[in-house]
Amino acid sequence: MNLADTLRFALHALAAHRMRTFLSASGIAVGIAAVVLLTSIGDGIHRFILAEFTQFGTNIINVSPGKTSTHGASVGAIGSARLLTIEDALALKTSRYAQHTNAGVMGNAEIRAHGRSRRVTVYGEGPDFSRAFNMRVAVGQFLPADDPRNPRAYAVLGSKVRSELFGSANPLGATLQVGTSRFRVVGVMAPKGQVLGFDLDDTVYIPTARALEVFNREGVMEIHVAYRPGSPLNAVVEDIKRILIARHGREDFTVTPQQQMLDTLGTVLDVLTFAVAALGGISLLVGAVGMVTLMHIAVAERVAEIGLLTALGATRARIRTLFLMESTLLSTLGGLGGLAIGAGIAWLLKTTVSGLPVNTPWDYALGALVVSMLIGLAAGVVPAMRAARLNPVDALRAE
Repeated sequence: MNLADTLRFALHALAAHRMRTFLSASGIAVGIAAVVLLTSIGDGIHRFILAEFTQFGTNIINVSPGKTSTHGASVGAIGSARLLTIEDALALKTSRYAQHTNAGVMGNAEIRAHGRSRRVTVYGEGPDFSRAFNMRVAVGQFLPADDPRNPRAYAVLGSKVRSELFGSANPLGATLQVGTSRFRVVGVMAPKGQVLGFDLDDTVYIPTARALEVFNREGVMEIHVAYRPGSPLNAVVEDIKRILIARHGREDFTVTPQQQMLDTLGTVLDVLTFAVAALGGISLLVGAVGMVTLMHIAVAERVAEIGLLTALGATRARIRTLFLMESTLLSTLGGLGGLAIGAGIAWLLKTTVSGLPVNTPWDYALGALVVSMLIGLAAGVVPAMRAARLNPVDALRAE
């Protein structure tokens, strides 16, 4: 009996009990489908979140005031930490790795124009902000390259603010009141949509120094350094620290590369994807229990058949192979069916549910299929050994 004969024998055995075969294969199929569907949603969310972060570029370093790590100093020393200023951002421009620098501050303020008013997020940014973060201007220009310490009172509107305050009218040159200060509109940003819950279209951009006056702040919230692509990250960080330590006298600031945040976030999302795959694996485990039960029943029902095979010259090894082939084939068919069902439902969700990020990770899907085959193999080991150990005389007499 060659491999083809063994395969044909297993197929005939499965076809002889169609309903039982279908129900047992369905248990494996449901488990595989659950793994594929859950990991598709998990991987889709993974890709979506990383895309949200990386759309502004990955070669950015954030510098924030205060030192987050502990070095044995008194807790009271935190209160004396020096604020970050616009002058610090100008000093960082001298770094040989810096491409753009930007000192930023943000707050909430009421704006008025054309007899209309609304409360929006106001960003105080420098002239390099749009280039550092890949932001595109739809009409007019972004904040001009004035002296950052004494800039003109110009403002750039988000697309939603423009439509809410000015409608279809051209806002360029119009006066916009932010809090108690007046600004001249010089540009409108291209629509950007929401990013992690922040509506970037319902915003107003004004020069950083003017924003410090509006919000009555002495220092900026963050300094962003966009470094030249290909620059060694460690060298860029060390150069930033060198410049700021020379100005502050000590390291009373925190440097956070965006790539470091992305790596940490990627690790967390990988764990999330693995966790949802494990949840789907519980269904696969239930299917495995069904497989073991089925194979034990098959041996009990086919004692006479086993005796006949032995009488015809089938060795114990051949009988073991027959039952192992049967269980492996059953689990493989169930796995393929579950793979098709899971991928189909994932594709259906992706095309019909707007805004739901779905992406099928085929490494997990194929891994689940391999696991289903191994489950079939494992489920058939004990029943196959039991069948091979049957005494042919006793087995024939069982009929």
